[in-house]
Amino acid sequence: MADGVLRRAMSLLRVFTDDEPQLTASQLSERSGLALSSVHRLIVMMLEEGMLSRAPAHRYAVGARLWEIGELSPLAATLRETALPHMVRLYEATGENVHLAVLDDPTPAEASAVFVGRITGRASVPTISRSGGRHPLHATGVGKALLATRDEGWLEEYLSAPLLLETRLSITDPARLRAEIERARTRGYATTREEMTLGNFSVAAALGALVGLPPAAIGIVAHLGEALDERRLAPLVMQAAKDLTRAVRHPDSQ
Repeated sequence: MADGVLRRAMSLLRVFTDDEPQLTASQLSERSGLALSSVHRLIVMMLEEGMLSRAPAHRYAVGARLWEIGELSPLAATLRETALPHMVRLYEATGENVHLAVLDDPTPAEASAVFVGRITGRASVPTISRSGGRHPLHATGVGKALLATRDEGWLEEYLSAPLLLETRLSITDPARLRAEIERARTRGYATTREEMTLGNFSVAAALGALVGLPPAAIGIVAHLGEALDERRLAPLVMQAAKDLTRAVRHPDSQ
């Protein structure tokens, strides 16, 4: 019974999006596929537990209690907090958006990159990423860097699922993506050019294996016209990945 309630509560939480962070009970019912009567009962429980909060016009939003609990995750308490000074240094060296992402892979075919940290400035190129946002592996720099850490069996299953076009330049052919992954392994960093957002370029590198944490990668996103000097940007990103790996593995030495 408790398991069923938990699953239904999660089905409600999953329907909130960047575009629709506040929803009515009817919208929650429609998007989750749950009966409206069940949704009303869940809302009462979730409001009491702080999982939902009330918003204007009879709408609901994700509650502060979930944010509070989420901050206890190792992704926040260990990885992101340790990463912040390294991300700031990378931003200061490049002036570009800096992203930190981890691999979320309930199964390889469903895997994606979850952004756990982001630093940007007024002069940085606009991006669609946000902390907590989820993006495809094949179309993002950090995603390709994460793919380069996976073994052949994992990649085989991942590539068995269709790769969606994010822009007209997204790489959706498995053979071409495999070549990109091999190139990233050889060079130590991955790149994208207008594959997630037209006009943008990215460089990213994977961190080393970290105990208790999923695979992670750090990268920058810049305007294509300003970022063609790959030889300058790639070493900065790779050094940031090495420094951050060392900092997470040996926190007492920092």
